[in-house]
Amino acid sequence: MRNGGQLLVESLVALGATKGFGVPGESYLAVLDALHDTQGKLDFVLCRNEGGAAFMAAAWGKLTGQPGLCFVTRGPGVTNASIGVHTAMQDSAPMILFVGQVGTDMKGREAFQEIDYRAVFGTMAKWAVEIDDVERIPEILARAWTTATTGRPGPVVIALPEDMLTRLTDAAPLAGPARMAEPAPAAGAMAEALAMLEGAARPLVLLGGCNWTEAGQKALQGFAEASDIPVVAAFRYQDQFDNFSPVYAGEAGVGMPAHVRKLILDADVILAINVRFGEMTTDGYTLLNVPVPSQKLIHVHASDREIGKIYQPTLGIQAGPNAFAAALRPVKGGWADWRAKGRKAYEDGFEAPVQPSPVDMVLATAHLREVLPEDAILTNGAGNFTVWPNKFYKFGPKARLLAPQSGAMGYGVPAAIAAKVAFPERTVVCFAGDGDFQMNCQELGTAMQAGAQPIILVLNNGIYGTIRAHQERNYPARVSGTELQNPDFVMLAQSYGYHAERVETTGDFPAAFARARASRTGALLELNISPEALTPRQTLSQMREAALKAKETA
Repeated sequence: MRNGGQLLVESLVALGATKGFGVPGESYLAVLDALHDTQGKLDFVLCRNEGGAAFMAAAWGKLTGQPGLCFVTRGPGVTNASIGVHTAMQDSAPMILFVGQVGTDMKGREAFQEIDYRAVFGTMAKWAVEIDDVERIPEILARAWTTATTGRPGPVVIALPEDMLTRLTDAAPLAGPARMAEPAPAAGAMAEALAMLEGAARPLVLLGGCNWTEAGQKALQGFAEASDIPVVAAFRYQDQFDNFSPVYAGEAGVGMPAHVRKLILDADVILAINVRFGEMTTDGYTLLNVPVPSQKLIHVHASDREIGKIYQPTLGIQAGPNAFAAALRPVKGGWADWRAKGRKAYEDGFEAPVQPSPVDMVLATAHLREVLPEDAILTNGAGNFTVWPNKFYKFGPKARLLAPQSGAMGYGVPAAIAAKVAFPERTVVCFAGDGDFQMNCQELGTAMQAGAQPIILVLNNGIYGTIRAHQERNYPARVSGTELQNPDFVMLAQSYGYHAERVETTGDFPAAFARARASRTGALLELNISPEALTPRQTLSQMREAALKAKETA
């Protein structure tokens, strides 16, 4: 006999789970007690806020392809954690959130911290469920694991009533995960897709998603290079294709380069693989007509719910990305110049004017491209600063980017910690704005306790940069609610055991970064950034002047 908490934890170990992130709560004490016996097999990473814990679980899922596990208490705990669920859903990242619940004898009375989880998370997660029978824990957990990892991966929320965790049962735990074969494309559909590409004048490959395997990535790259077709990555999935490949042409996301926009607009056949057609990848749904694009669209996705959800494809193929890539065969056509122009424009995009800032991020990021190892992991939250890891860094086949499609501030620091937990030997660098950093800076305590300290670059310009940019463009010279008074970031990081220093000039950066890499307890570098350097090619003052001039002539 075992209680429900033990049954849950033993089943998780059998599924292959090795880490869980969370904040303790009295509502799931039986789970915490069971985790006491799995140290070294399934470790509990103690976090400081449920939002940070959920971000770590979402990032773990995106990085490893296995469900990131998060444990939180009911009510306030799970509402804090909801930001990670939303992020995992928009990122199509596998995650399971376990949340305590009032006992089944109190359900529906608005008991202390009671929430209807199906109602709250029904549209935010792939599946939200509450266990009402201790015997069904293995069944529900098996379904949750499969739901999180198959089709379009995403988050599952499982509510755990207290009495379900303490009740005894003789039910056997799971023995392991189900072996799921990735759906493969039909031969006829493959032949039609290849014929469409071969008949194109300007074909384009658009890829997304985080559930690629190394074999799948190599197969797609081999096809694209042999066919000489340009490849564009969906918003914040540029790490899924080798940026050094001659066919890679850039990322379709926030601050979309003009050449990427033109590639999508001018393409006559688009092969979209594993793509969720979001607002950023489509530039506000303007690059393809809704619901029927002018471009011929071949949409490949493992989930039938994504095909035709927004755009009606010329050909829809329900298949996993890796199985589809394995079935591709090279095609030939007269589009060599089309591919070459796309690649040249991508390479030219690394050139930018000297920045009006004590620390010039064009030069700082160029230095990172030179010194970071090929398997470096970069993370970021949300803000104008994300242009540097997203647009000014090249991701080779072993490098990774953890960045939220949801545009969630505060994601970068927890994601970097999760990456360091997963791969302690790899170099992990988090880019954070001063506002973004303060959303989850308390998780430095998590990193310290877990021995998982990344390198954090705090780009301190004293403002909420993205909102300020919109403010100057729409309400020029009327600053409201976007200027920050900040703490001493160096002293803050040092109090958590980090190596920390303030970098005043561009010339100081290389040596400071070398010291950061040499630190065994992580590092925080506070970079002195002028608010004028708000974007690589337009200053804050130029934004304001352009908006004022437009108002005068309106």
